[in-house]
Amino acid sequence: MKTQILDGKAIALKTEAELHERVARIKDAGNGRTPMLATVLVGSDPASATYVRMKQNACKRVGMDSIAVELPETTTTEELLTKIKELNANSLCQGILLQHPVPPQIEERVCFDSIALNKDVDGVTCLGFGRMAMGEEAYGSATPQGIMRLLSAYKIPVEGKHAVIVGRSPILGKPMAMMMLNQNATITVCHSRTKNLPDIIKNADIVVGAVGRPEFIKASWIKDGAVVIDAGYHPGGIGDIELTPLYDRVSAITPVPGGVGPMTINTLIFQAVDAAEKNSVKI
Repeated sequence: MKTQILDGKAIALKTEAELHERVARIKDAGNGRTPMLATVLVGSDPASATYVRMKQNACKRVGMDSIAVELPETTTTEELLTKIKELNANSLCQGILLQHPVPPQIEERVCFDSIALNKDVDGVTCLGFGRMAMGEEAYGSATPQGIMRLLSAYKIPVEGKHAVIVGRSPILGKPMAMMMLNQNATITVCHSRTKNLPDIIKNADIVVGAVGRPEFIKASWIKDGAVVIDAGYHPGGIGDIELTPLYDRVSAITPVPGGVGPMTINTLIFQAVDAAEKNSVKI
């Protein structure tokens, strides 16, 4: 069996070219004013700083501006809430990204949920999750929404399929399950403590690895012809699934790196541009 490679990097590059044109039209409609994404980084974690720079660079590539908000490690919940409130009220700011994780003294969930729904382009608020789960308008959490966009780009059918999602995080596993359910898949959500996990995975038409452990899901657990989505990334360039033995045995696979990862940032920018279009009258 020839395995189809779901190339997230290629889809992201194609989408960026389209987004650049859309941003140009937004600027024309707003008398040259450029829509912006606000990136909020609290503390000096090197990995978080790198992720934020990657998102700012993605904004530049499509012609958007970014507002870099950098707050000290000692920032309190109240101080962060004040900054988010300012960004909510800023008509030039079309989307807000609060980089996870924040320092331990901050109530992260409270701060996430203070982001205005129409600016929650990273899909992190409880309100956004609830609306998405109910099929109402909201921006989906960036990684699972990126996976859905990748499946759509390659015309991988979801309806009627049995999807097993291994992972239950609020920004990946849980929204992934709701998105696939909304597309008429049958869903099983598992995690690291699920009993008889290999037997459950063997029944899956679509396997999503989102457990956060390197090669936790073994190739021998996955049936021939399945669609394999690996949302993990660990040192050495490996994901949550043992991928190498699966090539030429499964129908489609996301490589690591280059599969899901590029779609996460691309989806954040995609949703920020969408938010800018909806608010272009105000710019």
